Amino acid sequence: MEKTFSFTYQSLVLDDLPKADGDLCRMALQTTHGSYAPYSQFEVGAALRLSNGETVTGANQENASYPCGTCAERTALNYARTVWPDVNIEAIAVAAMQQDTVTGTPPYPCGLCRQSLAEVEHRQGTPIRVMLVAADEVLVFSSAECLLPLAFHSTDGHF
Repeated sequence: MEKTFSFTYQSLVLDDLPKADGDLCRMALQTTHGSYAPYSQFEVGAALRLSNGETVTGANQENASYPCGTCAERTALNYARTVWPDVNIEAIAVAAMQQDTVTGTPPYPCGLCRQSLAEVEHRQGTPIRVMLVAADEVLVFSSAECLLPLAFHSTDGHF
């Protein structure tokens, strides 16, 4: 039996986003300057909007022992869930720069970040709006589930 899974997303220009989303995307772009990426030269910034009105940012932090590095998305997620464990994350914007230029391709989150976003979304019971910022467009997904439709779930239904 063959089945199909699909999702819908928007491709917009940064200036066409609602003000709150545009501000979050600009904050993600600004946060790339906090990146430590001497190996990949791929500076990533993430900005989260929380339901309590707070905004949290994170930047990727590479390490010579490659697995020790942390992506921008998980840096921001972990901080937000540590400081405000019971506050929902409404949206995340992710941006990347290379050689002081916004990347032409949206910064698609890695598998670890997709799983982390999916798990937080599942735990909080509300979708996380995802915005991936490129030089000429912003891809907008209504839910982190769109990025990882077959997210891992344990056999007992809990993560």
